[in-house]
Order: sequence, then C-alpha cells, then structure tokens
Amino acid sequence: MAHRFGLIGRPVGHSFSQRYFEMKWRDTGVADRRYSLCELSAIDLLPQLLEREQLDGFNVTAPYKTAILPLLDRLTDEAREVGAVNCVAVTPTGLMGHNTDCQAFADTLKPLLKPWHTSALVLGTGGASRAVAVALRRLGISHTKVSRTPSDGTVGYPEAVGLASSNLLIINATPVGMAPRTDASPWPVPEALTPRHLVCDLIYNPSPTLLMRQAAQRGAATADGLAMLHRQADLSEDFWLSL
Repeated sequence: MAHRFGLIGRPVGHSFSQRYFEMKWRDTGVADRRYSLCELSAIDLLPQLLEREQLDGFNVTAPYKTAILPLLDRLTDEAREVGAVNCVAVTPTGLMGHNTDCQAFADTLKPLLKPWHTSALVLGTGGASRAVAVALRRLGISHTKVSRTPSDGTVGYPEAVGLASSNLLIINATPVGMAPRTDASPWPVPEALTPRHLVCDLIYNPSPTLLMRQAAQRGAATADGLAMLHRQADLSEDFWLSL
C-alpha cells in the first residue's frame, strides 16, 4: 500500500517539494510513496482535505504554520519550542505536529558562517521566522526581528537599516520576492549591505531573488533556501516513517 504525503498552504504552486520527493524516490528506487501539492483556501478545511486525500503525513507552508496549531492533537518538543509547525504526521491517535525547519536551517547555515556573523536581523515574524530564531539561538547568534508593523520585541525596517552595520547576517523569512512577485525585495536600502554581510533568503523560487542580486552587487555573500528545503524534506520523511 502506497504512502501518501503532501504539502498544504496557500499558494503551493511555486513549491519544489513535490519535484524533490519524486526525484529522490525515483533515484532510490522507492515506488510506494506519493506526494501532492494541496492548496487550501482556509485552514478549517483541513479535515475535509485529509479525508479526501487520505494523507499519511504532510508539510505545512505559509500562511498556516501557526494557524494549524489548534487543529493538532499533539506536538513534538521541537514544534512546541518553535511555536510553529511545518510537518504533520497522521497517526491512529490524531495529528502530531513537528518542526523540521529549525534543524534544517541550522544545518545549512552553519557551514556559511564567518567569525563576524555573531548577530542577525531576521526579516518577518511568521512561522518560518520563529524556526530561524530558535536555530540562531542554538548556534549562539543573537538576533533582532524586523516587521512592517513593529511592536514589542521587533523593529521596523527603517530602524533595521540603521542596525545593518552591526548585524552582518540578514535572513529573509518573509514571502516577499517569491514567485510570481519576483520584482520585490523586503530590504529597503541595498546600499547598507557590505562585503562582510551574509544575506540568506529562505525563498528558493526564484533564485537568485531580487534581494540576493542586490546583496551580491554590494559584495555580500548570499544563499537561497533550496538546501534548507531539501534538508527539511528529508527530516520530514524520517519523521513520518518513524511513527
């Protein structure tokens, strides 16, 4: 009997997840697994989708990484610490939420770091941003979150530009710049970037994003989110098949 997995979110057409899993399973001779992209117009429609698709597990992308929490029966310690879920196992005792983004981001960021990357600006405050924040804390990197609507614990983009000289790691955890709106960048002043900066954009479609191109023009190192996507996908599959 085939295992059925998928991705829920809105939109999901830009995602490379299905392509990655299908290529991986083909290359390793695995024939009993399927992966589908499942666009969900509202999170409260999840029970109907699961009944229709008969999924054994699924990934979660924006805008549902935190909105899904009330629908879950259990959380792993990792998901509880992050406060967001990107991976869910469908078990006989209900839906179990997990987070593979955190470990995946830490694993893929660590080889890119230089000794001066000791503090970061994290653009965005959603589920991906929460996973990034936990990963940075585990790596011993302080961070400041940046929001279009700053409140306690976050700063606005104008203030963030002023902090760029002392925060040489900048991470885009927003969807700004993602296909199909590829002509946008979340960072307002490219001139604030320098060759000592590392700019990581969690977006991988397109790559490079406008943010990455602007950073590269200033001599900064850049990285997209593709390696993180692959790593979190592998961790998700391990989680689904372990239960």
